[in-house]
Amino acid sequence: MKPTPVRVPLYRLAHGRTGDKGNRSNISVIAFDPRAWELLLAQVTEERVAELFAARRPSRVTRYLLPKLQAMNFVLDDILDGGVNGSLNLDAHGKTLSCLLLSLPVTVDAALAQELELTP
Repeated sequence: MKPTPVRVPLYRLAHGRTGDKGNRSNISVIAFDPRAWELLLAQVTEERVAELFAARRPSRVTRYLLPKLQAMNFVLDDILDGGVNGSLNLDAHGKTLSCLLLSLPVTVDAALAQELELTP
């Protein structure tokens, strides 16, 4: 019997950094362990991030890869209600957006999950 893959939130595999400029947000995802990099490449895509942020209606989601750092940076355009200075919705900025991205569910092969100590 083949072991069952494990579904975990992205924050179990990576951490994030955020920034904003005008109406654009940058959210970086950095793998804790290089062994998770290929999994992140395959599952943390522009399409999935756009779907996750659909309620914020980004006009574009672009992923930039930094493979030597096992990191990626997402740029989400037109997502900040006009930007920090033009919005009364300050909760839509910075850390709250990285928390949403880090909640993205990812599926980890059972063997890798065991190697990364993701299983109880």
